[in-house]
Amino acid sequence: MTPTRPLRGAVATGLGFGAAQIGNLYRATSDDEARSAVDEAWRSGIRYFDTAPHYGLGLSERRLGEALKGRVRDKFVVSTKVGRLLTPTPDLAAAGQQDSDGFAVPATHRREWDFSRDGILRSIEESLNRLQLDRLDIVYLHDPDEHWHEASTTGVDTLVELRDESVIGAIGAGMNQTAMLTRFVRECDVDVVMVAGRFTLLDRTALDDLLPAALERGVAVVAAAVYNSGLLSSSSISDDAVFDYEQASPDVIAAARSLATTCRSVGVDLPAAAVQFPLRHPAVESVVVGMRSAAQVRSTAARFRSAIQDDAWRALESSA
Repeated sequence: MTPTRPLRGAVATGLGFGAAQIGNLYRATSDDEARSAVDEAWRSGIRYFDTAPHYGLGLSERRLGEALKGRVRDKFVVSTKVGRLLTPTPDLAAAGQQDSDGFAVPATHRREWDFSRDGILRSIEESLNRLQLDRLDIVYLHDPDEHWHEASTTGVDTLVELRDESVIGAIGAGMNQTAMLTRFVRECDVDVVMVAGRFTLLDRTALDDLLPAALERGVAVVAAAVYNSGLLSSSSISDDAVFDYEQASPDVIAAARSLATTCRSVGVDLPAAAVQFPLRHPAVESVVVGMRSAAQVRSTAARFRSAIQDDAWRALESSA
């Protein structure tokens, strides 16, 4: 069982299941493989599941909802996201076109940025239907980088309204940057933020602004993309390693290899350290890791539970 940690408006386990991969991120995954991954997550004690309409044009939400159906509702936490509405494009699908945004699915819909009240209400209704749920535990504003004004006013106000009506639990924003997340924490009535890739063993940007603000304001932090697009998912770093969805620079590869060397010197598995590291900060409530198969769930859970001694952490934390 992964430890349960407090979260305003919801309760999340320390290790969360990132469901982008069961939405066919980068390559196709079968329904059976996706279902077995969620089932294995449940057996491993994971009770926090994160998804979004963006992931596979709704496929991730549909698969997750089907896999969780029949389980006691109060025993798990689901987060999804708003800001990208899905508009049907049957002509593109009929023509055999595939999604152009990283997911191996037919282009049945297009994504449209929309942080308006009507857009958010529609998005949540559609997510509830796909997930086969009557409420959502956490809802994040999804990547509002170019939409600060609307997301921080109408977007947050709508989520607060729904939170007050108990349609959703905790509310916040999920992004790949810390500056705007810090603004959400300091200027808006949010409960939780998800930071992707900016608080990892390699990239500790969030220490400069987001994490101090979150502690000060009592806002929970969920850390995602802890492998930095796979760079830290192996104990050996290849020359063609990816960082933040792109070929890693020589400097980044050198830094990752330095961490790997430190890990070997203290008898620690680099991916295990990557999974556990964010939870050492008191503002971080959960780490969300993308998992596609039952085997990936088992390896991730083992990494999460592996023992890392204090002297090893001191060596790793001073090596960045």
